[in-house]
Amino acid sequence: MLGDFSDFFCIDHYTNILTVCAADFTFMHRSLHKRRAMNNDLVGKRALVTGGSRGIGAAIALALAEEGADVALTFQNSAERAQAVVASIEKLGRRGVAIKADIADPAAIRRSVDEAVGALGGLDILVNNAAIARYNTIADFDLADIDALLAVNIRGPILATQAAIPHIKAGGRIITIGSAGADRIVGAAGTVYYMTKSALQSFTRGLAQELGPKDITANLVQPGSTDTEMNPANGESADFQRSLAPLGRFAAPADIAAAVTFLASPAARHVTGTILTVDGGLLT
Repeated sequence: MLGDFSDFFCIDHYTNILTVCAADFTFMHRSLHKRRAMNNDLVGKRALVTGGSRGIGAAIALALAEEGADVALTFQNSAERAQAVVASIEKLGRRGVAIKADIADPAAIRRSVDEAVGALGGLDILVNNAAIARYNTIADFDLADIDALLAVNIRGPILATQAAIPHIKAGGRIITIGSAGADRIVGAAGTVYYMTKSALQSFTRGLAQELGPKDITANLVQPGSTDTEMNPANGESADFQRSLAPLGRFAAPADIAAAVTFLASPAARHVTGTILTVDGGLLT
């Protein structure tokens, strides 16, 4: 099923959970890039990445463009950062567009999908990446923070997918970004946040059932600790996080992007309803 990628991935055929079994995921990213760089697997494809102005989202947008896709990305606050990503996409000879949208706003989500379709001439790949994090104990969790987590992390992907489906044809891809914390909660303050990420597992599996007859795949990528502004590799809890994973390091955003480009590629045409966890061995 995984073809040339079988050296890097292991699949549990009972749970349909795909994990990275390569000893070095950064090596995998370089290897995949070398194997596909001449193929331009995504030439002619149009992608929308929510939350694509920084961190994992920006890395995904650029990786898709490197593989030949035209890419639209949403951002909420930093137009300057979003335009910098677009400029990098355009330097690759691809079309790029930045769309201001609050993923907590249903109308803004629908508008962003329509704008992406209009700017790119269609849509083949949706990456539900936009998310927020809020941490507290249940006893002290503020209702506004609970509502924000549910609105962005669960309702956002649902509504973006709902808006995108009419535009995505056979061979299309819906890829959602979750968290390895959905399967292993560490600490006492992440209950609500990780609950929102667990919901994406059922969402993805249900989508795979619903969209399979249309030849549209739906998959979930679950990063572990990844070096971003939200969770920097030099942060207060970074050493503790490194101690939990056998590889003993944070992922780079490009490591997560490599998993996404695999799932978006023709090599993953028979992969759907799968959870691809990229966590340095956290769940082993």
